[in-house]
Amino acid sequence: MSAINISAIEAGQLWSFHGGIHPPERKQLSNQTPIQTLPLSKTFVVPVKQHSGNSGEILVAVGDDVRAGQPLTQPGLQRGLPVHAPTSGTVLAIDEQPIAHPSGLTDLTITLAADGQDAWYPTTPCPDYQQLSRAELLERIQAAGIAGLGGAGFPSAQKLALQRPLEYLIINGVECEPYITADDRLMREHAAEIISGTEILMQVSGCNKALIAIEENKPEAIAIFTQLLSERAATASRIALRQVPVKYPSGGEKQLIEILTGRQVPSRGLPIDVGLLMHNVGTAFAIHQAIVLGIPLIQRVVTVTGEQVDKPGNYWVRLGTPVADLLAYAGFHETTGKAAQRVIMGGPMMGFALANLQVPVVKITNCLLLPSTTELAPAQQEMNCIRCGACADVCPAQLLPQQLQWLAKAKDYDGLEQQNLFDCIECGACAYVCPSEIPLVHYYRKAKAEIRNIAREKAKAEIARERFEARQERLEREKQERLERHRQAAEARKAAQAEAVAAGADNPQDAVQAAIARAKARKAAQAAAAAKANDSAEGESS
Repeated sequence: MSAINISAIEAGQLWSFHGGIHPPERKQLSNQTPIQTLPLSKTFVVPVKQHSGNSGEILVAVGDDVRAGQPLTQPGLQRGLPVHAPTSGTVLAIDEQPIAHPSGLTDLTITLAADGQDAWYPTTPCPDYQQLSRAELLERIQAAGIAGLGGAGFPSAQKLALQRPLEYLIINGVECEPYITADDRLMREHAAEIISGTEILMQVSGCNKALIAIEENKPEAIAIFTQLLSERAATASRIALRQVPVKYPSGGEKQLIEILTGRQVPSRGLPIDVGLLMHNVGTAFAIHQAIVLGIPLIQRVVTVTGEQVDKPGNYWVRLGTPVADLLAYAGFHETTGKAAQRVIMGGPMMGFALANLQVPVVKITNCLLLPSTTELAPAQQEMNCIRCGACADVCPAQLLPQQLQWLAKAKDYDGLEQQNLFDCIECGACAYVCPSEIPLVHYYRKAKAEIRNIAREKAKAEIARERFEARQERLEREKQERLERHRQAAEARKAAQAEAVAAGADNPQDAVQAAIARAKARKAAQAAAAAKANDSAEGESS
C-alpha cells in the first residue's frame, strides 16, 4: 500500500464501489429496545459443524451429563472448530437432524435435555491477556469455538494465524442489510467490550492500526464509540472510527475494503493479499468474552423482526435453541396451509426461507425475518431476461449476472468459473432490480454447490485412485519379495546339495555303503523296540 494511499486513509478519506442499491432499511422496527435474554429452552439441538470448515471429533456420548461451556467436540481435520454445550443437562441423542439450510438438509447434531440449573463448566479468564504469547491467544480463540459472526463463519483463529504484514485491521459494524439490527444494538450496549476485542485482535495479528466502520444510519452507536475513543487517548491513536455512507452492500468484505482504503481485493483473493484483515463487531465482542472472561461462544444476538411478530427486537440466544422457541417467545403464531407465513433466516436480500422451524440457531444466525405479504411480496413468476443490463449496473463485484445465469442454466461450469462466479457475494442486488423477477442468486448458489460437489467427487476419486495404485504397488512389491525369497531358498538348497555331492566325491562307493548301513541300523532299532513292547505285554497278561 503506497504512502500516498495510507496518508489519505489516515486523513479519513472514503472511496466508493461499483453498483449497489438503496432498498428500504426498515431497521427501526427492531432497534428501539435493549437486547433481551431468551429464557432457556428445554431441549437444545447443537450441530457439530456451525462454521465454514470441517466438523470436530465428538467428545461426549448419549447419557453423559454436561455443563454450560463444556466442549462437545474437539477440532479434528483442517479448519475444524469445537462446539460447546449451551447449558447444563444430559446428552439425549447424537444423530442427524434438520439444520438451517436453503435445501432443508440434515446434519450430525448433539441433542441436550436442559436440567434448568445452567451450571457452568470451569472457565479460565485472563484479564491480563497482554502477558500471553501470540500462540497462546490463538489457542484460546480456537478453543472458544469462535467463527466469524458476520458472514460465512470462517474460523477466526485460522484467519488470524496467517502471518503476513498488515497495514490495517478493519472492524466491520456496517450491518447494511435491511431489517437486521443485531450489530447495531450490540455496539450501543457493549462498545467497550468491542474495543477490548479489537485491541486483542491487534495484538494477535501484529497490526498497529485499526478502523472501526459503522454505517451513517446508526448515530447512537457512532456517538458511543466516538465518546469512548476520545476518553482513551492511547487507544484513539491506534483505533479510528469511520462513518460509512448508506448503500447496500457496503458491509460486504471487499466492498468495505474499497470504501475505507480505495484498494480492490483481487479476484479469488483475500484481504490479507492487500495488507488488510477484517472481523465483524460481533466477533470482536466474542473474542473479548473468550480471552478476558474465559467464556466460549455459546450464545449470540439474533434480530427477530417483521410485521408478523408481536415483540420485534434483539435477543441473546443460546446456540442450539430451536427457532420455534425463539419465535414463540417473540410472539409469532405459526399457521399452516395456504395461510402459512414465511420465516426467513437472515435478511430479505441474502436470507432464505426455513422449511422447518425446529432447526436450531447457530453461530452465523443473525436474523429471523417474519414479513407480511404486503411488507415483503412473495416471489413472482420468473419471466425471460430482456437484456436490460440493470443487474450488471448494480453488481458490486462488477460481474455479468445475466451471462452467469445463462451459463448456470446450461451447467457450463467451466464458463462460470471463467466468468468469476465465485466472486459473487450473493448480495441479491441483481435480483432486486430485475424487472423479469428472475431469482438470479438462486441460480448462482445452485451452480456453486454443484461445482463444489464436482470438486469433492473429483477429490474423492483421486484419493481412491491413489489408494488403489498404492495397494497394487504394495501387492506387487510383496509378490516380488515372495518370489525373491523362493529364489533364494531354491539357490540355498542347490548349494547344500552341491556341497553334499562335493563332500562324497572322493569315494562315491563309500557314501552309498554308509547310507545303506544307516538304513539297516534304523530298521534294527525299530525291530528291537517292537520286540520289547511285545515282551512287556505278555508279562502283564500272565
